[in-house]
Amino acid sequence: MENREMNLIDHLSEMRKRLIIILGSFIILIILSFIYVQDIYNWLLQDTSLKLAVLGPSDILWVYLLLSGVIAIAGTIPIAAHQIWLFVKPALSENERKVTLAYIPALFILFIIGISFGYFVIFPLVFDFLLSLSDEMFMTFFTADKYFRFMVHIILPFGFLFELPVIIMFLTSLGILNPYRLQKMRKVSYFILVVTAILITPPDFVSDVIVVIPLLFLYECSVLLSKVVFRKKQKQALALDS
Repeated sequence: MENREMNLIDHLSEMRKRLIIILGSFIILIILSFIYVQDIYNWLLQDTSLKLAVLGPSDILWVYLLLSGVIAIAGTIPIAAHQIWLFVKPALSENERKVTLAYIPALFILFIIGISFGYFVIFPLVFDFLLSLSDEMFMTFFTADKYFRFMVHIILPFGFLFELPVIIMFLTSLGILNPYRLQKMRKVSYFILVVTAILITPPDFVSDVIVVIPLLFLYECSVLLSKVVFRKKQKQALALDS
């Protein structure tokens, strides 16, 4: 009983240590991003003629924190993934440690690809569509707060959605998921992805299709990659038994 309590205390202490490192990394990155936030702001607006306004001094600080926060989240992802790996490392075999460690760079790369897809493809599509609805009936006036909040709400989900293949591969390697379970969940997963696409795109068929297709493709890629990991794991288990 005492050993169990000691193990639980050790696990909680280790988890606390990893969470502190993740939080500390996020704070450091948000401070560094805050220092260069004006360059980030200018880069995001370099291809547009929009003149953004602020309604009060606090809005300036909020925009700075919003932009810095997104950069900090992107930078914290590989650090958080590495800390999670260190936490589960004792429960993994030597081979599983090497395999799962390789997923960490992929998480960061896919996150960047996802937000790039959201920023360069989806955001212009949605923004132009919504502007076209005014049809010169309204004078457009954008505050920096609402503009960047709108941008982040569109592009950030794609960063996380594009990590789906790596997350599924990681869970498959740990034995939590398998391709057969994913195939059974296909209808439910498709429904969730379609609803997600409809919620984050303009209410027109073309925009929905443009977003739904890559999301469904990502899911199918995840299933295929899960099969590869699952079969490889089975072969290794058979080799050890023999």
